[in-house]
Amino acid sequence: MRSLSSGALGVAALLLAVPASAQRPSPLQPGLLRVCADPDNMPSSNDKGEGFENKLASMIAQEWKSELRYVWYPTRRGYFRILNGMYCDVAMEAPAGMDVAGSTKPYFRSAYVFVARQGSGLEDVKSLADPRLKKLKIGVNIYTSDAENSPPAMALARYGVVGNLTGFSTFFDDQNRPEDIVKAVAGKAVDIAIAWGPLAGYYAKSSPVPLVLNPLPERDSLSDTPFRYSIGLAVRRRDKELRDSLQTLLDRKAPEIQALLKQYNVPLFPIPEEKEGEKVTGSTPAAPADSTRVAGRR
Repeated sequence: MRSLSSGALGVAALLLAVPASAQRPSPLQPGLLRVCADPDNMPSSNDKGEGFENKLASMIAQEWKSELRYVWYPTRRGYFRILNGMYCDVAMEAPAGMDVAGSTKPYFRSAYVFVARQGSGLEDVKSLADPRLKKLKIGVNIYTSDAENSPPAMALARYGVVGNLTGFSTFFDDQNRPEDIVKAVAGKAVDIAIAWGPLAGYYAKSSPVPLVLNPLPERDSLSDTPFRYSIGLAVRRRDKELRDSLQTLLDRKAPEIQALLKQYNVPLFPIPEEKEGEKVTGSTPAAPADSTRVAGRR
């Protein structure tokens, strides 16, 4: 499949927003690109079309001359049921190699990062093994209802860094905002924080207080917890033609996509070669099990 558009629609992307509850499952339709996205998860996406995933979805729809229709659903556990239940056709953020859906090759790779105030004396913290972390007030994203926790929080426990953590919700609502963890560093509510790179980069860029970001390594040397993740687009596993069409577009538009991510100040890292048979079955940068989020609306 080279395009979802079979008719002479000749229209630019039309941003229509429909909640998942108002949708009915349906198969792929020529000329229509149905995208699952979070309505409140900047810098990835929001219902105003301001996130980099929104921009990428528009780019795809414009290239295919298809109508772009959003199906809003918060990216949390169970997110990919919306995709596999045929409420939408493409999920804009999926860990490469995931087993609950078919995914393209990754279009970016990012990492958890330390966030410190410039001039705080903590700008050089780059490892969880740094002994200063045992005495600092550290902001981390936490999950709210699982035995699992975010990768940095779980890894810190292996270093005995537990009692000095300040938790920030992984799921957003009107009270818990994604930028809170970055603002806490700027406002000295915490000494340092560890946050998912796209979120930290985006909000650090607009912070009135200069902030320094330092990426965590590929994997923690003590717990072997991964801190860097490759992200692609997801479709239903059987929709291989659609996946291949997306891959062709991602390859052709790679320079524009990289420029887009840099506009949002996303920390980017080289994407490693895909290992045959390698699958992602556990937690992702964002959330436990089958969701991809670092954070999402409650």
